Amino acid sequence: MAIAPSLTLKRHLKAPPRLVWAAWTDPAMIVHWWGPTGAKTLKAEADPRVGGTFRVIFLTPDGEEHNVSGVYCEVLIEKRLAFTWVWITLPDRESLVTLVLEPVDGGTLFTLIHERFFDEAARDRHHEGWSGALDSLEKFIEQQAVSLATGGSRT
Repeated sequence: MAIAPSLTLKRHLKAPPRLVWAAWTDPAMIVHWWGPTGAKTLKAEADPRVGGTFRVIFLTPDGEEHNVSGVYCEVLIEKRLAFTWVWITLPDRESLVTLVLEPVDGGTLFTLIHERFFDEAARDRHHEGWSGALDSLEKFIEQQAVSLATGGSRT
C-alpha cells in the first residue's frame, strides 16, 4: 500500500506561543489571516476541544468561495493542535493537520504537518495555499505582538 503524500512547513514566528495559539483558535483572529495569498475570510468558527469543530469560509482572488471544516482530535493548549481537514466539495477526501508550537528565544518555532492527501497534486495545491496563509499569519501575529508590547489590544 502506497503512503499518502504529506507536507511539513516550519516557521520561526516572532510572537509567544499563546498568541500563535490564539490566532489558530479564536475566530475573531482567524478572519484576519486565513487563506492563501489574497484570500478574504468571510466566516470562521472554532470550538478547540477534542471533538469540537471548526469551519472557515473564504474567497480567493478569482472570486471562488471555499469552505473547509474539521474536527479537533488533539488539543494541548499552546503546544499542539490536530484536526481533520475536509473541503465541503470533496467530503470523501479527509486529511489531517497537526500544529506544533515550541517556545524559543524570540518567539515560537511553529510546525504545520498536513498528512493523508488524496494525491500529490492535492498536496502541492495545499503547499501553495498554506505557504501564503503562513505568510499572512506571520505578519498578523507580529503586528499583534507589537501592539500588545506597546500597550494595545489584540485584533
